[in-house]
Amino acid sequence: MRAVEQMTGGVTGGKETRSLPWSRPPEDATSAGLRALPRPVAVVVGAGGVLGAAHVGVGYALEQRGFNPDMIIGTSVGALNGAIAAAHPDKAAPWLDHVWTQLRRREVYPLGYLSSRASVFTDRGLRRLIARAGLPSRIEQLAVPFTAVAMDLGTGASVLLDHGDLESALLASAAIPGILPPVDREGRTLVDGGVIAYVPVLAAQQAGAASVVVVSTGPESSPLRHTLPRRRARAIASRAGLLLLHHQIERDLHEVSKHIPTVVLPTGIEAWPAPWDFGHSQRLISTASLAAGRFLDGLRISGPGLYRADDPPATSAGAGEVSTSAVLGAGL
Repeated sequence: MRAVEQMTGGVTGGKETRSLPWSRPPEDATSAGLRALPRPVAVVVGAGGVLGAAHVGVGYALEQRGFNPDMIIGTSVGALNGAIAAAHPDKAAPWLDHVWTQLRRREVYPLGYLSSRASVFTDRGLRRLIARAGLPSRIEQLAVPFTAVAMDLGTGASVLLDHGDLESALLASAAIPGILPPVDREGRTLVDGGVIAYVPVLAAQQAGAASVVVVSTGPESSPLRHTLPRRRARAIASRAGLLLLHHQIERDLHEVSKHIPTVVLPTGIEAWPAPWDFGHSQRLISTASLAAGRFLDGLRISGPGLYRADDPPATSAGAGEVSTSAVLGAGL
């Protein structure tokens, strides 16, 4: 979106918004790259837990540049953010800004309560968050077509939830295995979609998207440095998990970009907080908004390919390119 627009005080979604000290782009700042994307365009919102605050910053950049997606596909926290964006077109970013900057860990993951043998925590906190989000009861009632991605725990298959009860779809997509309880829906036991589709670009292609704009977060979505962890069990397991997710993301991005333009928006964030630390939301929002805005202002689309700040134009799939100024401006 913008690089980021200055919000005026007011009320959004029943919440007061505050002024944001970011510069407004020129009046004609609608990204040429965004205008060139073939329709229908899907916004794909990846997983990332509390790091989903960066989604909000990228959303600010898109909204300020007048971008409106034709469909939204989300996984895990990306499903929650995506559903709110689908329910509140043109004003989702300030609405989500209020949610994320006020949110605290104990509201989502309350300590000291054992939900059941199936999970460490109850989903009561997540249910309260969904109830406060101003969402309709059914997916079909959202203003923008929306799909939440979950995984069938029995078969391991990806499950696309694009109709029916919205709350259960969001709970299923965010049901981190062992942490939050699985969701029984239509005869299947569903868990977090991030297990099978951390960045659900394949689901967007399956839904008929002619191009995709990817809103992803966290170190899993960034270029990985060659490094060896300390020889400690936790460090080794963490590194292995990071590599697993990174390779899944790269595989899916390269597969989809062979066929349609695939734009991955940068966040500009190098120092990520711990997954349970909500105290950094404002920093993540402002940093991601500036980085995504600068990238979008230099984006040029020329056919199928992978368009992102970390790939030189010559190595992108297809003939697409991102201008050097956009890459440098994004701080990457």
